[in-house]
Amino acid sequence: MRALLMLLSWVFLQWQLAFGASYDGPRYDYYASTECKTYPEAPLYDGGILADRTGKIPMTYYKMETGVYSPAFVLYNLTGTTRYTFSCWVKIKGTVSTLLKARLSTETSTSKCVGTASAKSSCWSFLKGGFVLDSPSQTSILYFQDVEANNAIEISVTSPSLQPFSVEQWKTQQEENIRTKRKRVATVHVSDSQGNHITGASVTAQQLSKDFPFGSAIAKTILGNTAYQAWFAKRFNAAVFENELKWYTTEPEPGKLNYTLADELLEFVRANQIVARGHNIFWEDPKYTPSWVQNLTGDELRAAVKSRIDSLLTRYKGEFVHWDVSNEMLHFDFYEQRLGYNATFDFFATAQQSDPYATLFMNDFNVIETCDDVNSTVDSYASRLKEIKEGGGVLEGIGLEGHFSKPNFPLMRAVLDKLATLKLPIWLTEIDISNSFDQQTQWNWKEIDTTCRIVANYYT
Repeated sequence: MRALLMLLSWVFLQWQLAFGASYDGPRYDYYASTECKTYPEAPLYDGGILADRTGKIPMTYYKMETGVYSPAFVLYNLTGTTRYTFSCWVKIKGTVSTLLKARLSTETSTSKCVGTASAKSSCWSFLKGGFVLDSPSQTSILYFQDVEANNAIEISVTSPSLQPFSVEQWKTQQEENIRTKRKRVATVHVSDSQGNHITGASVTAQQLSKDFPFGSAIAKTILGNTAYQAWFAKRFNAAVFENELKWYTTEPEPGKLNYTLADELLEFVRANQIVARGHNIFWEDPKYTPSWVQNLTGDELRAAVKSRIDSLLTRYKGEFVHWDVSNEMLHFDFYEQRLGYNATFDFFATAQQSDPYATLFMNDFNVIETCDDVNSTVDSYASRLKEIKEGGGVLEGIGLEGHFSKPNFPLMRAVLDKLATLKLPIWLTEIDISNSFDQQTQWNWKEIDTTCRIVANYYT
């Protein structure tokens, strides 16, 4: 019996070392949906603080600047720094579909977006988002807005939920998820050359490599700079070339290919066992499309596009773990305007044939940073990803540029939850914080990395 108790104590000690103390606060609910459903589902957290003592969720109506009345929730005594996660199911009447925004208005700040959903008249759509206040608010209004300001639209809202998490609760769950999702217990048995068990042996462990990719952009400025190279290789195990693979660099004039800089950067990452992402094959923004390509149409443009894919991916077959096939296509459509809406399907299919070893990505901005950009809502991104896959494109990864002003962590997590329902790898491909903030403030928001690693890893 004593031996059994000692064994159980040892197991419990190992569990504590690996996973730490358990968390008994409210659990973040990762549920999300990008499907429009016949019937709405129950509210997360049983409604959270929206529910009264009887479990009912009172709703009022708010008159917006347009004179239209919107379903709304009057919120009292919201606290600053608290992370509020909001969700509900929405449906409309008066048009087939539209983009709805959930907005929060306080007595001390202008109205801000806290979540979006592509709402339809035939089914219920799930809206998930959240917010953090800079300062406490005695009375706030959370309401809904049709981005087209169509006065004829009726908005129905059901199963709403608003759940607060303190900074400590949020951080504790992050740390717990890191322990449970990214760490494991390891048992080391030590024996001599004859296989006899050795007790009291001293064992040390040293990490030789990192499994989770953490990287940065590099450019031609690193070439020949040994101090910079050593600094980079010590800190990062992943890299992306800033401009050296882009079409305007590798082929500034038709037929005049120049891969010199890309080859030299590739030699550096190879020598230091750093994985590299290929960025990018095509950039939909005409401003970053080679000037000579901008003048092409029809068959000439199709031939140039095919030549670009064949040349780039044949040369670097197997060298880059990812390729951003179509960059920022939620905001720009240079190729679709000239070759048809489905042109991107062929880009992905051809790229996969040229380099079947690489994971092919879409990549865009303002998906995770904000919900104010109507071009790049989480539902519009998910819809485009589905279209490409259903159209025959071999799309295997979701790229999120992260150009942050002030991060909204509950919104970030909600966006990741919805994208994760597609069961594709999610990468934060770019990250920067506005230099309008001082370095200490920027450092305080290092949680961006933690949030993205946890949620993306949780699903994929």
